[in-house]
Amino acid sequence: MTRPRLSHTGPSGRVRMVDVTEKPLSQREAIAEGAVRMTPQALRLLTSGAVTKGDVLTTAKIAGIQAAKRTSELIPMTHPLPLSLVEVDCTPDAELPGIRLRSRVRCLAPTGAEMEALTAVAAAALTIVDMVKSADRWMTIEGIELVHKSGGKSGTLDRPQAAGRPKRPRPRTSGPRRRP
Repeated sequence: MTRPRLSHTGPSGRVRMVDVTEKPLSQREAIAEGAVRMTPQALRLLTSGAVTKGDVLTTAKIAGIQAAKRTSELIPMTHPLPLSLVEVDCTPDAELPGIRLRSRVRCLAPTGAEMEALTAVAAAALTIVDMVKSADRWMTIEGIELVHKSGGKSGTLDRPQAAGRPKRPRPRTSGPRRRP
C-alpha cells in the first residue's frame, strides 16, 4: 500500500496564515512551562547573584515578556495579538537542579495565545543559558509545553498528566519570589 505524500505546505504547495476575520473575539489565556537544567554549582552561582552578566532571573523574565509580545515576528503564520497580560516566572529548583519556567499570557482576540506563552518560556530559557553558560556549558532546556489554554471554541483545556511522568511542582506566577 502506498502512502500519500504529505507536505508541510498543504495541497497547493503554499503556506498561508489562517483567516480569523469571521471568528468572534474571546477572552483567551495560555500557560506554558519548561525548565533549564544545570549543574548544582551553576545553580548556586545563579541564586547567589554571582553571575558576571548580572541578574539572570530578572533578565530572563524581561526576555520572556518581550518575546511573547513579538511572537508574530518570530513564528511564521502567527497573528499579532493585543496582549493584555504577560507573566513570566523563573523559580530555582535545587532538586532539578535548575530553573523552572512558567508563563501566562492573556488577550481578547479571535485566536489563541498558546504560541505567545510557549515563546515566552523558550526565550526566558535561552536567556538563562546565555547568561550562565560560562559556569555550565552543557545546560539543557527541557519540557517546554503548553499546560493550559482557555477561551475560544474549544473552551478550557488542561494538559493531561502523562502516565509514569512525575507531577512537577508548578512555580507561582505572582507574589514575592522565594529564594532557596
